[in-house]
Amino acid sequence: MKIYGVAILAACFLAGQTIGEFLGVWLSFDGNIGGVGFAMLFLIILGDWMKKKGFLNDESEQGIFYWSAMYIPVVIAMSSIQNVKVALSGGWVALLVGIIGTGLSLTLVPLLAKMGK
Repeated sequence: MKIYGVAILAACFLAGQTIGEFLGVWLSFDGNIGGVGFAMLFLIILGDWMKKKGFLNDESEQGIFYWSAMYIPVVIAMSSIQNVKVALSGGWVALLVGIIGTGLSLTLVPLLAKMGK
């Protein structure tokens, strides 16, 4: 049932947001650090674990996979509300970190693809 997918998505989202807020407070940063990313990881890990343990029937599994696929547009929508103007006014460090992170990600994709074969 698709409702299980929504429930698991909500639980993973809340857990990820809690960890992100905790990291923000712990590192003295005014904001959430990686909460959505943690939630996505939890959703992937929990879905895989439930499938391996046989807790899911076919319909429930399809619901979880459906909401896992829908999570990516949700992440993009949440990312779009980030204040880019404030980040850029923070100086060149924010811009440099963004460029380096994107560059490293783009260079690692072919490497990971080769490792996967």
